[in-house]
Amino acid sequence: YTTMKKQRRRQTKTQTDLGRELRSRGTIPERVLWNVLKNRQVAGLKFRRQVPIAAYVVDYLCAEMSLIVELDGMSHEGRQGCDANRTNFLQSLGYTVFRVTNDDVLDDVEAVAIEIARVAGVDV
Repeated sequence: YTTMKKQRRRQTKTQTDLGRELRSRGTIPERVLWNVLKNRQVAGLKFRRQVPIAAYVVDYLCAEMSLIVELDGMSHEGRQGCDANRTNFLQSLGYTVFRVTNDDVLDDVEAVAIEIARVAGVDV
């Protein structure tokens, strides 16, 4: 039991460090979307970014609505299988996973914000 607890703590620390690193070197689309999601600007929902959940670090999390927003860019090309497994796992934990592309964010971030609110079940 103690060894498992230490492994979990070590894993969480590693994921926390990864989350910090990802926050500090975010892509332009990540920064654009974060500027809309932060400070409860979307339907009063509180989002955090680069949050460790189990073996993953999710892009944006609204814990009160169990909503995860994942931003898919070029690094996700050819990884549809991995992304599907990740989505299925997170859904099995009770989260709703909403995926949006970098292009969608850069083309019309307001429309993305409206869709996020809709997925969360909040009227805008």
